Amino acid sequence: MAPLEPWEKVLVDSKEYPVSVHGYVECTECHLGQESDDKETAHTGIIARPSENSEASCGSCHPVISETYETSLHSTQEGYWTTINARSDHGNAEELEEMFGNHCSSCHTTCGDCHVSQPASVGGGFIDGHNFNAKPSMTRNCTACHGSRVGNEYLGKNEGVLADLHFRQVRMTCVDCHTSTEIHNLGADSIDCTKCHGDSMQGKSFPSNHIDVGGSSAGPDHRYDGAQTPKCENCHGEVVAGEDEVEMHEEHGGQLSCQVCHSVSYSSCDSCHVELSEETGKPKFSTGGTYLTFLIGKNVNQSYARPYEYVPVRHIPIDTESYSFYGGDLLPNFDALPTWAYATPHNIQRNTPQTETCDSCHGNSDIFLTEDKVDPSEIDANLDVIIFEIPAQIDDLDNN
Repeated sequence: MAPLEPWEKVLVDSKEYPVSVHGYVECTECHLGQESDDKETAHTGIIARPSENSEASCGSCHPVISETYETSLHSTQEGYWTTINARSDHGNAEELEEMFGNHCSSCHTTCGDCHVSQPASVGGGFIDGHNFNAKPSMTRNCTACHGSRVGNEYLGKNEGVLADLHFRQVRMTCVDCHTSTEIHNLGADSIDCTKCHGDSMQGKSFPSNHIDVGGSSAGPDHRYDGAQTPKCENCHGEVVAGEDEVEMHEEHGGQLSCQVCHSVSYSSCDSCHVELSEETGKPKFSTGGTYLTFLIGKNVNQSYARPYEYVPVRHIPIDTESYSFYGGDLLPNFDALPTWAYATPHNIQRNTPQTETCDSCHGNSDIFLTEDKVDPSEIDANLDVIIFEIPAQIDDLDNN
């Protein structure tokens, strides 16, 4: 994204904004400061980003959303700490807190980062002259942060790979699938299992891999926590019902995630670590390499909501020395999580190399994450993901 000029970041539309709903609210109610014609006086004590405290600034009019958003992954960034703590065994170690503050915490988003301005992590600036937009901009809000993987995949910016058919054919935007219910963390509380199971479900406890029946005040701890939202079947129910007469849908059903057959090449990254910037002299993250892959591995996140045995996996940018700039041995339990992780690529196609024939996958070792494709130093971390015996060719199965 091209950076905005300073005047573009603060320009308020003097015609449209005052007659909008938020325009009837005094500036000082959200931003504090002083009522004055003098700029310096007016800006005394000003809060530039009031939605950093969403319950105080937005909660009076949007109480439910403000409360639940506080525990959403966009707000808490809990997914980062879930993986950091699993590998580090240091909990809130001082070195990791410093690293997180320097490199990760800027991805935290507020209400304003989606509804009135570009995210602070990409420089900020009003989207539409301080007018609040109920629907975020796909390019200036969503992919401003989620651009290097999701944005490039969905919009077809990876060389030789078509845009996702949902964008290419019907111009769907992010929020057509990722609705406000999911983003505001309203989903768990909206799930009512008693609609199907009756009152017998009331007061029951469930294993951690079951749908979160009553919601959690702590919020999700990673992006695959709880119900699968969104899921392809929400729109493509005929696949589950067996009404589309596609043999492979009937044959494999919940054994494969939809992306196993309907995704194509996506980005993987290697060796992300902290180093000093030659330009600023400050520490920054640097990735060893980014490349296109498509590999199928075992699903280590199997749950009631994600029962698949096989899923696409991508290499994530982590290694044993990723945070060594801040101290030694910060990831003593590196092998606790795989480096080839469950992936949900955003480049869905109706027809892919996998859908051409059964033996596009069966007997085709190139398409599976086999041991020879994993760095020897990462074998132990990926034992549960690696495919040690690929599915046999259909001809071989017939002969048996």
